[in-house]
Amino acid sequence: MNFPDQLLPTSLVWVCDVLALLLFLAAAWTAPWKRLIRDDVVNVWFGMCVGLMLLWSIKTGVRPGLTFHLLGATLMTLMFGARLAMVGQAVVVLAVTLAGMAGWSALGVNWLLAGVLPVALSYGIYATVDRKLPNHLFVYIFLNAFIGAGAVVVITGLAAALLLAMTGVYASTYLTQNYLPYFILMGWSEAMLTGMAVTMMTVFRPAWLMTFSDARYLKRKPNRDA
Repeated sequence: MNFPDQLLPTSLVWVCDVLALLLFLAAAWTAPWKRLIRDDVVNVWFGMCVGLMLLWSIKTGVRPGLTFHLLGATLMTLMFGARLAMVGQAVVVLAVTLAGMAGWSALGVNWLLAGVLPVALSYGIYATVDRKLPNHLFVYIFLNAFIGAGAVVVITGLAAALLLAMTGVYASTYLTQNYLPYFILMGWSEAMLTGMAVTMMTVFRPAWLMTFSDARYLKRKPNRDA
């Protein structure tokens, strides 16, 4: 999902670059940096960025733009919230581009597709689960981390395929047969990795999960009406 230069129409690339710049400035300006410092997890945020850089470097693909790699967006979102996760994903996309694994002109497209979209989906799933379902540890881990991460990767793959098909880069039949099926496997891998990481953190490092609270998901108040 790291598009090289000159793969997509120039007009689309420029529109995406401008939109990405505006979204990045908004996310960076409103991100809860003070909480990151207050909770003493700045090093964890930087560590996650470095870890995702390495994770994204482990990729495969046979044609330009048709690459596969784990995203880590859901894990980043559950750990730091949407805005810090978007900024972190931007750092990762920039590092991947510096390493020559993506095109500079497609920087905005790559961040919107592999950063903004999966983070927004991940946070949307978390917000919906948090609002509609009981505060239970199993619900938090299984729906937000496991199911959420897998679904996000599959939807992101669909979005990438739709973009490539609509711009005429590849035929929709080719993408359906040779690109989209692999996202099911990628989704399963992402779900397992995210689910295990979040489970470990809820037990040993709950402070690393800004979307998690011991008081809400583990502690129970006595029922005075009983």
